[in-house]
Formats: sequence, C-alpha cells, structure tokens
Amino acid sequence: MRPLDGIRVVEVSSWMATPSAGAIMADLGADVVKVEPLGGDPLRGFGRKPKVDDEERPFVDEPFQVENRGKRSVSIDLATAAGQEVVHRLVETAEVFVCNLLPRRQERFGLTPDSLFAVRPDLVHATLTGYGTTGPEAWRPGYDVTAFFARASISDGLVEPPGPPPQPRPAQGDHTTGLALVAAILAALRVVERTGQGQAVETSLFHAAAWTMATELATTLVDHRQPSRRDRRHLLNPLANRFRCRDDKWLVVNMPEAHWWPRFCEAIDHEEWVDDTRFGTPRGRFDHMPELMDLLDDLFGLRDRDEWGQIFDESGLIWGPIQNLVELVEDRQAREAGLWTEIDHPEVGWFDTVAVPMRFSSSEVGPRGPAPTLGQHTDAVLADLGYGDDDITDLRAQGAVG
Repeated sequence: MRPLDGIRVVEVSSWMATPSAGAIMADLGADVVKVEPLGGDPLRGFGRKPKVDDEERPFVDEPFQVENRGKRSVSIDLATAAGQEVVHRLVETAEVFVCNLLPRRQERFGLTPDSLFAVRPDLVHATLTGYGTTGPEAWRPGYDVTAFFARASISDGLVEPPGPPPQPRPAQGDHTTGLALVAAILAALRVVERTGQGQAVETSLFHAAAWTMATELATTLVDHRQPSRRDRRHLLNPLANRFRCRDDKWLVVNMPEAHWWPRFCEAIDHEEWVDDTRFGTPRGRFDHMPELMDLLDDLFGLRDRDEWGQIFDESGLIWGPIQNLVELVEDRQAREAGLWTEIDHPEVGWFDTVAVPMRFSSSEVGPRGPAPTLGQHTDAVLADLGYGDDDITDLRAQGAVG
C-alpha cells in the first residue's frame, strides 16, 4: 500500500517546481495525470545528457524523469473550448488539481478555484506561482533564480564580501517550494475529508524562500537592519567555518557552543590554545580571529580531508565534507540512508535517480515507472472519461488534443 493510493491529481504545469510536487505525490501512490500543451513541457530534452561509457545508451532525459516519473501524460490545447471541457471532465474524477498558472491564465483557461469548484465542490485546488496570487506584482512570472534566490535575499546572504552573488544551481528553490506545496495539499485533503468543502491552497517561490531565511529574517522584520556579513577570516566563531585541506578538498565545522573549544584543541594537538590569552575565551578568539585563522589554515593544510575527518570523528566533533556531486553520488551513507531510488525505463532498463526525501515504516514509496512520453496516455484517459473513438478523432482534428 502507498500513502496516496486512490487519489487522482490533475497537474497543469511545466518546468520543475510544481511538477516536483506532482512527482512526490506520484511516488506516494497518487494517479497523477499531467496535462501538457501540444508542444510538450519545455523541460523535455532540456537537461544535460549523461556522459557514460556505453555510447549506445539512449538519451532518456534524466532531469525530466525526476520531475515526472510515474505520471500519465495527456496533450491538450487549453486555449480551445474543447480542450478546456476535457480538463473539466478530468477534474470531475480528481481529488486534487495543481497548477503553476498565473491568475490571469487560470481565468483565461477556466481553471480558477471557483471555476473548478463548480465542477467538483470537494476539490483541492493548489497553485504555485513566483510571487503569490495577490498584491501589485501577482502578475509577475518568476523562476527560482529570480523569485526565490534573488528577490528573497538568499543570493545576497550567500555573498562573502566583496564577491559577486553566487549563481544558484538548477531547481534548488523549485524543489524546496514543491515540498511546501505538497504539505499544503495534504493538509487540505484532511480538511476536505472532515468538512466536505473544497479548499484552494497556494504557495510561491518568493514565500518559500522567505521561510528558508526565517531565522535571520525574523529579527530584520523587527529592527529593519541588515545582518552583518563577514568573510571567513572575520567570523564570530572559528568553529563555524570552512577549511581547505592538503588535498585541496574543503570541510566545514560547526560547533557554536564555547565548550567545544577545548575538545577541538585536543583533537588538533594544540592543547596550549585552551589557556592562551589570545584564544582561550570566545572574546579573545574574536579579537584575534585573523591571526587564529592563519594558524588554522596552515594546520588544515598539513593533512588530507579524510584524515581530518577521522580525527574529528574519533574526538566526537561536528564536521562535514564539502562534497561535489560526484562525491555525493558515490557516498555510501547517501545510498544506505535512501537518498537514491531506481526507475525502470523501457529503453535503458534500471537507472538510479533521486528519491523523495521521506520514508515510511510500512508503506511503499518510490517511482512506479518512468516519466511518460508526450501525450502517451491521451487516448486512454479520454476513453476513461467516456469519449468514444469518433469523439477523440474529432478532438484531434480540432487541434484540442495531441
């Protein structure tokens, strides 16, 4: 049994944020019907092609598989009245409708909450946008680079003076916001179960980003002051910093409480620093931070990262390797902790992909199959809705379905 067995989701979305929410629900057991335009989701074929030893391996578009595994695809032109009617009939059979359409496009295509509650009164209508559905800029489109990282100050917060803002990696904000949308949908399903009344829920890249920044943002909301930003040689605590090791690999330590300092000094064979007038107190370490950082940088440069990791583990210190993606996919802990799962693809067989970040003790969770080809299930879904062969031929002739 899967947690969302028996739940049908109609998804009208593209790219990564909202489709990632659909992928999570599909892994949890929902029947997710993805409504794509006749030209397909623009994410199709957008990702980097894997470089594998077997040159005969077909391109299966791994990024698209992450966001859309286990779904069914129907290809519909929402600009046509006939296409809108198909979606309405599909919504009649669904518990959840999810989209990333701005309010004006929901209005244009007959997909607003009120429009779909008229079709199914107990529907959960879920919207994910860049900046929300109210306010003077609700009209503004947004990607995670613009709405999540830039507008919500995450990129600014990652700058180490005087450097430029970093370039975000793909879909980090999208997937974070997708998790928020799933949480809202699951809560709304509970409300519908108890009341029988439909629920409209929403989140945005902008709002989810603010939540990720909430620890610092909570104070700025009160005093309207920018938190200080320091480079790594002038932080408040040397044990909340990054260090380059002899093999040019980096590690991070994070031990905020003062009681870690003696244990750290013992681990690095510098017990004399515990009583050193420069470094023996938090204030002393702060006042002499550049000098201390010079000493620590030289020290960390004497051993490889794995050597330091073993020393820290033996001393019970809190640290982590700053890994690249290749190191991550080869990390034994990642595999044992369930970070990866598998997809069985008809062209290449089984291959690894990223698992949704949740595990259940007695329920199955994971991909039920690969991502669909464009419009792969159009005829079957239409037939389930009561359209006959002649009806489907007529819809195709009108350009309403692909």
